[in-house]
Amino acid sequence: MDTDPEAAVRILSAVSEEDRGRLLAALANRFRDFDLAEEALHDAVLRAVETWPGRGVPARPQAWLMATAKNCAIDRLRADEVRTRHLSRLWIEDELRPGDHDDHAGRLGEEISSADIPDERLGLFFTCSHPTLRVDERIVLILRFLSGLTTAEVAAGFLLETPTMQQRIVRAKKRIAKTGIPFGRPGPDELVDRLPGVLRVISLIFTHGINATSGATHTRVDLQKEAIRLARLLAELLPAETEVRGLLALLLLTHARDRARVSADGSPVPLSEQDRSLWDSHLVAEGIGLVRTAAAEAGSDVFTIQAAIAALHAEAANFSDTDWPQILVLYRMLAQLDPSPVVALNAAIALGQVCGPEAGLRALDELADDPRLQRHRPFHTARAITLTDLGRPGEAEEAYAVALECPGNEAESEYIAARVADLDR
Repeated sequence: MDTDPEAAVRILSAVSEEDRGRLLAALANRFRDFDLAEEALHDAVLRAVETWPGRGVPARPQAWLMATAKNCAIDRLRADEVRTRHLSRLWIEDELRPGDHDDHAGRLGEEISSADIPDERLGLFFTCSHPTLRVDERIVLILRFLSGLTTAEVAAGFLLETPTMQQRIVRAKKRIAKTGIPFGRPGPDELVDRLPGVLRVISLIFTHGINATSGATHTRVDLQKEAIRLARLLAELLPAETEVRGLLALLLLTHARDRARVSADGSPVPLSEQDRSLWDSHLVAEGIGLVRTAAAEAGSDVFTIQAAIAALHAEAANFSDTDWPQILVLYRMLAQLDPSPVVALNAAIALGQVCGPEAGLRALDELADDPRLQRHRPFHTARAITLTDLGRPGEAEEAYAVALECPGNEAESEYIAARVADLDR
């Protein structure tokens, strides 16, 4: 054992950051209780902080934490009459050996390696994304238990008060307990049925980071990075799933533009005006490589098609060189698989680039009666830009005015107001 106190703190910090998700998932799967898993892991970390500086860092810190957390969880179960019945159902008490609690944890820590701790994070993805849960509950659970963000950090990401976010998490956990949502690795049928929902949740987290629906800033880079980290984790856990790679490719190619997406004063920069030299070439290369692999496989679907569209944007040296005809073809393919109003909106924008603004405006106006787009700011902004291109500033100003009434962030609102001012000059 290493007896250097600074080494103990350093290693403990590394373990808690890199392995918290794996430890938490293993504990949650074992005890079928998110609260108990969190409490037990917290107890184990505190015990490590107290003992490692004096007694030395165990040879296998992660295994030590796992063994200690299991014992802490069982201590909490024994102390709670309600949870005691739960303990008897888990059939785990016979795993304990007599003797001092710390000695037991230390002995186990020396006997097993981190590789022996099952990686239950895939099961946690599916538990947190169960269709019984509401979409907002799925998002907060994944951020809380698979990203390792604190409740306050999750709340800040969605511009909510911490108590409000805490209530959402509590409500979601109660729903899991009440409905008996299963923990553990999903079976083949569950994987097929529920993977699209898991991918959708990660996509929604990323989308909120790209274009915040409220608040002062246009983008949230922290949420973008968390979504990418989750997509990478899922790709590691499910290496044979094409759509997981498709989603990761989409996120990487979109995030690659981040430095060019917002100007120095924080206002959004449209794709047509972005300085492409600021795009991250490493992320672009990785994303294009992933999408080429995914597109050649039988399992490619909506996220792979979206990634292919993002790749066409990334491969163009400038906006005018974009292969809009191919993008339009891909959006029409996407509309067959995912006939959503947002896909229809993007297809209309692509049509305008291929066939001219008049054709684009006709396509946009055909969507105007869709109630889901009437409160969608990008729809009205697209109409305003198209009307401006057609030399109809009065109608463009009206479209911008409607856009300003729709939900959106303050930076975007200021950008739209500046566009309106330009029309008045």
